[in-house]
Amino acid sequence: KSVGLGHRLDHFPAKLSGGEKQRVAIVRSLANDPAVLLADEPTGNLDSENSKHILELIIRLRREQNMTLVLVTHDLNIARMASRTIQMKDGLIVADLQTPPPAA
Repeated sequence: KSVGLGHRLDHFPAKLSGGEKQRVAIVRSLANDPAVLLADEPTGNLDSENSKHILELIIRLRREQNMTLVLVTHDLNIARMASRTIQMKDGLIVADLQTPPPAA
């Protein structure tokens, strides 16, 4: 229910959309209450609307469960949302940038 799939509880995986399958994968990754969530291109195969929902979900769950999120992406718009961005090229770190928290 917390990821908006309560109405799909009795459906087989083949009947779920790409975005719904991605939400199921996120829930599975949280089953053991991890301190760190690793997300490798979590929006890679999704349309822009589902990508937006998945990002909002990941960010909300990260905040609610107070966990560290390590997210790999090639999408600069997604990367800009992070408080810390490490850019790599050919296996080497070429930039390590931190965004200051918003002023209170």
